Amino acid sequence: MIRALTLALLLGAATSAAAAPSSVIPAAIYTDPPADKAHPASMEVLHIPSGGVEINAIAYLATGAGPHPTVILFHGLPGNEKNLDLAQAIRRAGWNVVAPNYRGSWGSPGNYRFRQNLADADAVLAFVRDPANTGRLRIDTRRLALVGHSMGGWVAANTASHDTGLIGVVTISAGDAGAMASAPRAGVVATMADNREALAGVTPESMADEVATLGDTAFPKIAPGLKATPYLALTSDDGLAGFTDALVAGVKVAGGTKVSTAHVATDHSWSDRRIDLEARIITWLQGLK
Repeated sequence: MIRALTLALLLGAATSAAAAPSSVIPAAIYTDPPADKAHPASMEVLHIPSGGVEINAIAYLATGAGPHPTVILFHGLPGNEKNLDLAQAIRRAGWNVVAPNYRGSWGSPGNYRFRQNLADADAVLAFVRDPANTGRLRIDTRRLALVGHSMGGWVAANTASHDTGLIGVVTISAGDAGAMASAPRAGVVATMADNREALAGVTPESMADEVATLGDTAFPKIAPGLKATPYLALTSDDGLAGFTDALVAGVKVAGGTKVSTAHVATDHSWSDRRIDLEARIITWLQGLK
């Protein structure tokens, strides 16, 4: 999770208008699904090949024979908030959720690199689409969606911009790593020094140097690739909303008409609006074709 205020001051992000709380609370948020002894809900540890190693992931598998629509849930930088309560709620709604850790983060082998996060996202999608895995994980490969928080929103948006086989993408308080490419290096170094818990093989300086090369991944650059993809853009009072606003604007300029937005008065981690977050995302997911 990016220290949002620091980054906002660094990049001059704007703020969106607030939206009312979600008025619909899906039953999945407060009701367990019926038991299915033949196909119970379960959790499976996954080891997903990417870049010559196997990254760690957890699969939250929904009850029932399926196949089930499936969400890939991407954490931020470094990922202290992994939104696993959201994963559980989405599973109760009948979806599988796969939550990976990028190379070099939270015990996954390798050294951490921003561009590798994007490659790892592609590797996760290849894994869940592999017939060797779809059956045992009860995955409906025709119904795959991405959800990303903070820098994970950058991962999700970049991935969805070139993967045409997805039914939707959600960004939560997204930070745009590509936008940092033009930021003063000293400020980026300071931000990275405060956001590298559990990351291997990096220093604040090395992270800042890589960020300077990410301009091609900035939201305005990738926005046209999302014009045909249903997109739910959620922002909060963390100073980063302007990045998502720029992505939404770019998608609309490119002709995209499948964008839904909401701004909620809460912090970067949605600490006091967890049920609201779950309600918004589950309601939106259930409306996808």
